[in-house]
Amino acid sequence: MLGLPAQVTVCLFDLDGVLTDTAAVHQAAWKEMFDAFLTDRGGAPFTSDDYEEYVDGKPRTDGVRDFLASRDITLPEGDPDDPQDAKTINGLGNRKNDAVQRRIRTDGVRVFEGSRRYLQAAQQAGLRRAVVSSSANTQEVLEVTGLAQYVELRVDGVTIRTDHLRGKPAPDTFLTAAKQFGADPSQAVVFEDALAGVEAGKAGGFGYVVGVDRVGQADALSKHGASVVVQDLAELLDGDDQ
Repeated sequence: MLGLPAQVTVCLFDLDGVLTDTAAVHQAAWKEMFDAFLTDRGGAPFTSDDYEEYVDGKPRTDGVRDFLASRDITLPEGDPDDPQDAKTINGLGNRKNDAVQRRIRTDGVRVFEGSRRYLQAAQQAGLRRAVVSSSANTQEVLEVTGLAQYVELRVDGVTIRTDHLRGKPAPDTFLTAAKQFGADPSQAVVFEDALAGVEAGKAGGFGYVVGVDRVGQADALSKHGASVVVQDLAELLDGDDQ
């Protein structure tokens, strides 16, 4: 059904890069924030390789911390409500989040139409559907794009903070979503475009992990744990029709 193994009853979708093109919005916001910070220190600019290796798919503070570590920069953690000009992990994260929200309000969010079709088909087929994202802006994005009507459950950056979950590549967020549906991980499929996300799917023992390759990293997605790699979820639907 829908290009999935027969035992799958639950679909767990990442948001950014899988359902929506907010990955591009996030990458631009990360670059805006880090370039401003690095310029003050005389450092080299933030690159797309930095985004994919250190921050993509991770909770915001983990992304800040891991990228800074790659540049041998250490900052205090600070507090979640630190102001944006604070030279702390949380302060930089809050500055990045403000940039994301500004871009969403100004530019909107593009939905991958193949993903919209897939969500609709999963709903019609009676599969359970959750969005599992590290973004604290998940609810806003789902509402702005009209995708909220197809989603039953949300485990996101807000959940990570309030429930003290480990972010991807740890499987905690996906496991939490499966548990709320009363499903064993073997009955669930993970849809992910980030390397950290497919690692989480593999680590959680999920029945199937679909890697979504938007940036030409199919081999890496497979090596990190994807059961199959597609460029768009429509390929799974088209395969069903053949």
